[in-house]
Amino acid sequence: MKRILFILCIALVTSGSGYARPRSIFYMTNGSDSVESFLAHSKQIDLLVPTWYQVDGNGLVTGAPNDLVLTRAQSEKLPVMPIIGLFNKKEFHALASDPAAQARMNDAMIRECKLHRYIGFQFDFENIDWTDRDLLSALVKISAEALHKEGLQLTIATVPNAPGYPGGGGFAKWIYTDWRGAYDLAAISKYVDLICLMTYDQHTRWTTPGPVAGWQWTLDNLQYALKVVPREKLSLGIPVYGYHWFTGAPIEDTATGKERPNPQAEYIGTPGALLLAQEYGAKPAWDAEDHTAYFYFYRDQMREWIYYTDLRTFEERYQLAEQNGLDGFCSWVLGEEDPAIWNFLPQRQ
Repeated sequence: MKRILFILCIALVTSGSGYARPRSIFYMTNGSDSVESFLAHSKQIDLLVPTWYQVDGNGLVTGAPNDLVLTRAQSEKLPVMPIIGLFNKKEFHALASDPAAQARMNDAMIRECKLHRYIGFQFDFENIDWTDRDLLSALVKISAEALHKEGLQLTIATVPNAPGYPGGGGFAKWIYTDWRGAYDLAAISKYVDLICLMTYDQHTRWTTPGPVAGWQWTLDNLQYALKVVPREKLSLGIPVYGYHWFTGAPIEDTATGKERPNPQAEYIGTPGALLLAQEYGAKPAWDAEDHTAYFYFYRDQMREWIYYTDLRTFEERYQLAEQNGLDGFCSWVLGEEDPAIWNFLPQRQ
């Protein structure tokens, strides 16, 4: 009922005026599949966010553009906004605690934007201790001011964090303290040009099998973000990949000889998932509760599970961004997608 009322309210607000086309933001790595997907579908992308740069605790920025990709983007007047990434608690704390390091990072971002005609940068800072929440917000403010002064944009990818506090279990505590708790959406949204809400990785190699982005989980995180983030500053994360869960060989403790279970999961793109389904005669199915595609099959007498994003999974989340009047959607990552989504997405205007 909660979900139905939420969608109906949005429909009433937007009825009569139509929906604006969501802006399509796609992430790209330097992997060949990712680059090839970009080259094949660049005219259907509104903003390209490549994973070209990293920063360390001293503010040292490393990385460089892919010249082939950058040349194509500039020839088509496609905006490029690279990621600058950091995924280490100690390194992030050092950076966020040192004004000189932050100044070095900001100077480097401005330099790279001017050299390569980027429109700005996107922060992708993850695996941050929840106690560094205020440090992250302060860092974002300083960097946004520096970039805005130069006519550049700053956006940020944030881990979804509804309901804003940890649950009762051990995993719920860990996922909050190490991943979700550092993002003060209300504070951050005041400074950045856009928040890319990473509504994916609900279930991963750390969890039991399940959807990459379950429907109610996505709705809950979207509603939570919209309480404090203007909808025109919010982009909904849509995964275009999946996970494959299977049973690994038991792990033996070399000191005691005792063995322990070894359930495993691997990241998998949609083409790879569908190839496994074909190889083992699996029948792709639709999870009506979580609005996602999945299947299972048996290998060596053991059941293996795959949840992934097909066209229908993608389309329903695209429509969610559209119906809520968001800036658009942000998808990780080019090269892993169901090719059918390109028949659905419009050309860049």
